[in-house]
Amino acid sequence: MKHPLAITLFLTGLCFLKATEPDATQLVKDSFDYYRGKASVSIMEMTIHRPDWERTQVMKVWTVGEEDSLLTTLEPTKDKGNGTLKNGEEMWIFNPKIRRTIKIPPSMMAQSWMGSDFSNNDLAKSNNIIDHYTHTLLETTEIDGHKIYVIESIPTPEAPVVWGKQILKIRDDLIFIEESFFDEAGERVKTLSFTDIRDFGGKLYPATMRMRPADKPKQYTQLSYKELQFLDTLPERYFSLSSLKNPPRK
Repeated sequence: MKHPLAITLFLTGLCFLKATEPDATQLVKDSFDYYRGKASVSIMEMTIHRPDWERTQVMKVWTVGEEDSLLTTLEPTKDKGNGTLKNGEEMWIFNPKIRRTIKIPPSMMAQSWMGSDFSNNDLAKSNNIIDHYTHTLLETTEIDGHKIYVIESIPTPEAPVVWGKQILKIRDDLIFIEESFFDEAGERVKTLSFTDIRDFGGKLYPATMRMRPADKPKQYTQLSYKELQFLDTLPERYFSLSSLKNPPRK
């Protein structure tokens, strides 16, 4: 028979290990809060890379919390003024050449955003993964002195979501390292990696994000921050159809 003291110490050790593990749901929520912040203004470069060609655009982006964002293209000249507005769960795009604003219907949310490897759904997501998924901590690894938490996110029954599951890798300082998307059959569809972590005004943040389709290893879309400023708030008028057509000057 095992000694009662040994059993007690063993159980105490298990309880301690469990207590030191973060709650997966809270970790995901805190990481998304950190990622979005209260408000931000940025200049971002998007590179769409294909085996036989590459295209780059420069955009200005305004965000507030998880719900609202406005994006307008600055370069190249032929695309200048193209815009995307997300207000709550609704999205619109604007084409200055025809002066037309189009609301994105649910049937188009899975389509490519501006010809990239990001979909409209990727751009629109806010607290979707928090509200409609259950989260489980699969393992904890270590890279460059940081703990990396690997979390499996499974949609709840009847959840209005696209993916069969997601796998998140989150650093111990709440910075996303990787997000992988799987279909209902459990096959990986694409992976979003976060790299080049820099200090932007006192906040550590990944300056580069790359989305790569699983079945097209030589194809990707990369988003790189050239400027990024975090703020406490932005005027509500920035996130309107009027601002989509005539973006703010600052």
